[in-house]
Amino acid sequence: MMDLNIRSTVNYLLLPVSVVFYLLSFVRKILYRIGLLSTYHFDAPVVVVGNITVGGSGKTPIVMALVKHFKQQGKKVGVVSRGYGGTHTKGSLLVDKNTLASLSGDEPLLIATQSDVWVMVNKNRAQAVRDLITQYKLDIVISDDGLQHYAMGRRVEIAVVDGERRFGNGFFLPAGPLREPVARLKSVDFVINNGAQHTGEYTSKLTPKSFINLSTGVAQSLDFFEKIACYAVTGIAHPQRFFDTLSKLGVLVEPHAFSDHYAFTEKDLSFAKEYPIIMSAKDCVKCRQFATKQMWYLHSEVDLSDDFLTKLDAKL
Repeated sequence: MMDLNIRSTVNYLLLPVSVVFYLLSFVRKILYRIGLLSTYHFDAPVVVVGNITVGGSGKTPIVMALVKHFKQQGKKVGVVSRGYGGTHTKGSLLVDKNTLASLSGDEPLLIATQSDVWVMVNKNRAQAVRDLITQYKLDIVISDDGLQHYAMGRRVEIAVVDGERRFGNGFFLPAGPLREPVARLKSVDFVINNGAQHTGEYTSKLTPKSFINLSTGVAQSLDFFEKIACYAVTGIAHPQRFFDTLSKLGVLVEPHAFSDHYAFTEKDLSFAKEYPIIMSAKDCVKCRQFATKQMWYLHSEVDLSDDFLTKLDAKL
């Protein structure tokens, strides 16, 4: 996989394609702005949590934190997603705990199971929003990604920035990670920095809470695997971050990284030794059908500042 944080010969060779990508994106946005392409508006406010780069910036945990925040206010909340990595292609799919991750994608299933919220998957996000509001009379809808889905009207835009990688090599796709220019951040309502501090951006931090056994549901404290050799297995965009987190908790990590959104099979987790297997929450939803007591996941939650939440509520 190409490292989108460096500028190599390959990156420069791809620049002409990036120029085409940028021009098409720019023209498309203009067409929405002048009304030649339609933007759909809804009876309930939509909050978009997206980014301007490809790859994992930490959007989904922030979506789950917002779901928790709004539910604590007594609001009926729903989430829409494109369902990346899932095989569902036609119409809207309501995701619940019995949905297969291979159908819905891992992130929608994670949100549905851990946040106990209505989640609708549709390639057409605007249709997903309409279906959710029609069926469940929701007070608010959160879109997991979709900053560039301009057919979907929105009340609030939140852009999430990876605190370590920022904007990679600064090139547009496919020569770099950018979907839109960095200047796009000036037009969003909030910028959340995942894992670092930056002027004008709200800082969020993914905080480990416990280890949970995938088979039994038993939770253990964060020191449970201290000085114990464990297989660390993950299929996320930046696996080293997960491995480093486990190491900081004292786990003796034997890392096994897979591609982002990887569809795990039982064979993938058949190791020579009987070490505990620790996964991220996003990975574990794809392993429920063959879960054993050897399998655990690290449960983490995002901390959002009271100042951010207060200003978000004011915009709604």
